[in-house]
This record gives sequence, C-alpha cells and structure tokens, in this order.
Amino acid sequence: MIHNKTFNPMAVLLLLSIVFSQQALAKSASEIDAEVDASIKKFKTEIKGGEKFLSQVKGYLVIPAVIKGGFVVAGEYGEGAMRINGVTKNYYTMTSASIGLQAGAKKYAILIAFISEVSLQNFIKSNGWEAGVDGSIAVSDWGKGKNITSMSYEKPIIAFVYDAKGLMASISVEGKKFQKIVP
Repeated sequence: MIHNKTFNPMAVLLLLSIVFSQQALAKSASEIDAEVDASIKKFKTEIKGGEKFLSQVKGYLVIPAVIKGGFVVAGEYGEGAMRINGVTKNYYTMTSASIGLQAGAKKYAILIAFISEVSLQNFIKSNGWEAGVDGSIAVSDWGKGKNITSMSYEKPIIAFVYDAKGLMASISVEGKKFQKIVP
C-alpha cells in the first residue's frame, strides 16, 4: 500500500513559529534602540514632513526590520520600540502568519503613529494587540514629494511602511499581532 503524503499547513505553521520565535531572534534593548534610531532618521529623511509629523503625534511604535518570508504559508517577525516624546517607553514584537498564494521574502520598516491619546493608551495597556481587531488602523498612502503634515487622517492610528526590500508583493497591517517584551 502506498501512502499519499499531503501538505500539512499546521506543521508548516509550527515550523514558522519556531523559526520566528522570540528566543531565536531576540535582541538586547540597546540593539533595538540603535536600530529604531536609524529607522527614525530614515523616516525623517525619506518622508517629507516626517520630523514635524512625529513631533505632533502622541507616540509611535517603530519596527525597523520586519522580515516576511514564505511559500504558500508565510510568516513575519520584527522587534521595535514605542517612543513617546522621543523616549523609548516599551519594547514590542510584531508577528503574523498567513496562508494563500504567496512566495518570496521581504524586509521592511513600519512606523505606527498614534494620533490620539486614547488609542496610544489602549495599545500600551493591552496584553497583546491585533491590528484591525483591537484598533482601527490606516496605512498611509503618501507619495514621494508629498508632505505628510498636509494630509488629513481620519483614523486614530496611522501606519507607514517604508524602506522595503525584497520580492514579495503587498504589505498589510491588518492581523498583525503586537506583544510587549522585555529585552
């Protein structure tokens, strides 16, 4: 009798969770802060009005290196810091997994700006926060040369995806999970 081996998505998800586990990729607080500083500098230089915009928000979470990869089943992982008035208050991981028509690898930075104090405090107080479930979030569609301080935002949380490298299409914030960590 010949056994037919089938694709097991749960096994692949388990493998991805091991590969993207905090223990495998965890960095020190000083390493995260250095990467966040460099990412904020890039944000301010790449995005017209970025410096003024950041001075006006209640706080922002920067994940300087989100790694996404997969074939049919994909996973993402990144570590970053929450800054309030330019000072690190907490550290976070961002993770997600998905199944579907996808293949490739990508690295990008994400900055999530909290426009309202309520949205910032809800995020900080949460014990695991999921974009789209625990808070409504908009991904900014700024263009080169467009000053972000002149844009109007209707949502209390705005995400900026920048510094993308790799060969994987589409980046969405919905469904990403954020967990507070102690590096």
